[in-house]
Amino acid sequence: MLASEFGSLFTENRLLIDTRAPVEFEKGSFPAAINLPLMSNSEREQVGTCYAERGQEAAISLGHELVTGTAKEARIEQWISAIKSAPEAALFCFRGGLRSQTTQAWLAERGCHVPIIEGGYKALRRFLIDSFAASLQASNLVVVAGRTGVAKTALLNQCAESCGSSQGLVTIDLEGLANHRGSAFGKRITPQPSQIDFENAIAIAFLKAIKSDASAVAVEDESRLIGRCALPILLQECIAKAPVITVEASLAQRVEHSWQNYILQNHSELVKVAGDDEHTFEVFAASLRNSLENIKKRLGGVRYSELSGLLETAISEHRLGRSETHKAWIEILLRDYYDPMYDYQLKSKQRRVVFSGDFDAVAQYLQQSPSPWLNA
Repeated sequence: MLASEFGSLFTENRLLIDTRAPVEFEKGSFPAAINLPLMSNSEREQVGTCYAERGQEAAISLGHELVTGTAKEARIEQWISAIKSAPEAALFCFRGGLRSQTTQAWLAERGCHVPIIEGGYKALRRFLIDSFAASLQASNLVVVAGRTGVAKTALLNQCAESCGSSQGLVTIDLEGLANHRGSAFGKRITPQPSQIDFENAIAIAFLKAIKSDASAVAVEDESRLIGRCALPILLQECIAKAPVITVEASLAQRVEHSWQNYILQNHSELVKVAGDDEHTFEVFAASLRNSLENIKKRLGGVRYSELSGLLETAISEHRLGRSETHKAWIEILLRDYYDPMYDYQLKSKQRRVVFSGDFDAVAQYLQQSPSPWLNA
């Protein structure tokens, strides 16, 4: 498969079979990729050592010795099963070399013919890095900002559903791609992607936006980090220059939204994974304590002590079924910690603000066609 086809490979969500070892896959791959390796981690290590000590021919010979018999048959069956469910699949290894070629040859012996991606993972990654800059430049980016708890992510997702496949606005949920809700309390139960996976997912999202002929792309106003995932520098620079739309909500509304997302939803997700018992609740409570501890220095000793006391009371009440007690410390955190930071940051963005309004007003504004901020 030639490099000229890489764009459609990503925009059409074609299945990619990554034949690299699991340790390589975990460092970074692509959203549509599944890991069906030719060699396990230990097998790869043995072959690598052999290659360094005795050369390529000996390494290839050892690889065939290690992956033989039932192990070989089991892997071939896995590949065939995946390809049957996605006939348009393609194979890749690190550089499109021996591993994907070996996989292709073994499959061909079974009457299953699958293309190899020319240049492998390295070429695909290079394509996304290079195309990302062009996609950003063509995106007509607009940034949705607002105080913590105004439901910016929910607004973008609602607009995405409303716009459907029309050639108007495309929204990209950066927090969704980072698997993190933002803020110190945004950690989710499932782990965040690797940095490379995050960057690849963002590049593909923008590639799809441009492919759809969208007139504009909306993203949430994010800082450099979403949890431990760092926004690509190019995207940070574009966010810092783009038109800004601010969402407004009352403190009470923001407390309610934060309680729903960071307390009820986080607890519900954990229960689904670990079960509803005392140990699960303790894990949930510990995550809240850790999140507050992480911003202790910025809160200051007195405020941290006050919030910590309120949090412990809320945890005790929540254990008894009274989860609304959390709203007391959430309100103080929003009003006295997050709001001053937002107000300070907004000063530097004020000249770029093209519209302000509540949730419904901003949603309506975003869905206008043509996008009014393009000529603002």
